[in-house]
Amino acid sequence: MMFRRRSTHGRREDAARTWAVCSVLLDYPTEELVSSLDELEALVADDPHLVPLIDHVRGRTLAELQQDYVATFDHTRKCALYLTYFAYGDTRRRGAALVAFKEAYRRGGVEWSEEHGELPDHLCAVLQFGATVDVAIARQLLEDHRAGVEMLRIALAGWRNDDGSVGSPWAGALAAVSGTLRELAGDEAEAVRRLVEQGPPAEEVGLSGYGADPALSTGPALISTATIPVGAPR
Repeated sequence: MMFRRRSTHGRREDAARTWAVCSVLLDYPTEELVSSLDELEALVADDPHLVPLIDHVRGRTLAELQQDYVATFDHTRKCALYLTYFAYGDTRRRGAALVAFKEAYRRGGVEWSEEHGELPDHLCAVLQFGATVDVAIARQLLEDHRAGVEMLRIALAGWRNDDGSVGSPWAGALAAVSGTLRELAGDEAEAVRRLVEQGPPAEEVGLSGYGADPALSTGPALISTATIPVGAPR
């Protein structure tokens, strides 16, 4: 995918740049990611969180990166990249929350593309949407799930590596994203505390209701000016 940058200024431009880079670094590692590292670093050359992560990616083979990525994000529920998971777990209420993400993308003039095989609340997708389509709508989605973003940051910061060290390399990306958002306070801080102690809701019902929701079948599969794929630059 190529980033289609909108003209923005100040903090909006800084956030969009950070989100663009994080959307790539937090996705499954590919040859395209490895080949784009110089370009990514040029966008965030002074970022104290992202430059070390980019250096880490440079210092590993693709096979090592992919193995570590799967162990971190696919095999551990506390490091899920799906924002609604932290608020709703695998409960029926999560289906409605996923519909809200698709509707938010539609308000930005794009349609979520099912062909990529991802759910619309994937953090990479939200960041990519904000970087390439609409900063304000993406920010609202992130702020609405601020506790989940913070929970993921905490989980990655406390990740225990095989060599006994603490902290996932990908923690830098979440720190960078968090730095573009407002500080947690009040009820949100309490929500994070509960998530740390109890984890997401555990009612195991799957997401069959999500696919059956009538709101998901309105309109053509692809409309307007763009779709929101998930992945490294193509």
